[in-house]
Amino acid sequence: MNTVATAIPELLNELPPDAEAVPPWLESALQVPREEGWVDSGGCAIHYFRWGNPENPGLLLMHGFLAHARCFAFIAPFLAENYHVVAFDLSGMGDSGVREHYPDAVRAAEVEDVARATGLFDHEIKPIVIAHSYGGHVALTAMADRHQMFGGLIICDLMVLRAERLKAHFSEGRPLPSDPSRPNRIYPDYETAKGRFVLSPNQPVSVPSLFDYMAFHSLRQVDEGWRWKFDTSVFQSDFGQEERMFGQGKIIAATPGRKAVVYGQDSVLFDDDSAVYLRECGAVDVPMIGIPGARHHLMLDEPIAFVSVLRGILALWAVPAVCGKAGVLSKGT
Repeated sequence: MNTVATAIPELLNELPPDAEAVPPWLESALQVPREEGWVDSGGCAIHYFRWGNPENPGLLLMHGFLAHARCFAFIAPFLAENYHVVAFDLSGMGDSGVREHYPDAVRAAEVEDVARATGLFDHEIKPIVIAHSYGGHVALTAMADRHQMFGGLIICDLMVLRAERLKAHFSEGRPLPSDPSRPNRIYPDYETAKGRFVLSPNQPVSVPSLFDYMAFHSLRQVDEGWRWKFDTSVFQSDFGQEERMFGQGKIIAATPGRKAVVYGQDSVLFDDDSAVYLRECGAVDVPMIGIPGARHHLMLDEPIAFVSVLRGILALWAVPAVCGKAGVLSKGT
């Protein structure tokens, strides 16, 4: 494991030059000390950030498709007050290395390898995974045969829609077609590159400086200009297979281990009807919490509400672990 000593990030490196109206809470969160490093997973260097005291219970945070760990870099500090928090870039995205192919089994191995290398398994309390969108797909795959290693999974706005809604979704040309053999375009300057940055699915955000932040850290400066950090080879993956999408509700319900779902009530990928449908699929004991006014990108829409919901679930899940020792409770929430 290659690590950089824990340090206070410099705001000049964290916030893009064009970020305006940065809220004080964001500046404070981005200056919480953290460690940065890389771990090996199947010969690929996986980039991670780590916050908090390693003596506390662990949390592993996972981002969505074509995104990166920094989508949790302003969320993690709020969780690190009581937890040992790690967020990592999936291979082929962010600052992690690239592979030729990205089968689900390889993705699932990254989850275990990062957790092990960063010491999340060293605590007597098993770490909890918090995964957004595509990260939820990866986490569910990992939990299929690794659930005993983890204390639970919080799935954040992973697409779950009834069959008729999925058919309509795909009929509109989504997900966007991409050619994995075509390299990313290089833009002459940052302003031009940022002008091409869009969220998927596209949406406005409630904190504009967070959009600026995500765009800035989705790009890398190269000799010829600016290019996206993600490698187009990531489109060669198991994610996006329609048969998987149509079975997602049953997959969530059948996946072993403790689970919870957090979603934006205005999301186009998981909404209140999705919660009802997921219960119909058998997830009758899974807490599902909608955040009013939030869309798919919860952390950009309602970051403080998102943090509060996560804290609430974690606090409830911690109660059995604490009270169980005294013989009061013995089952998970």
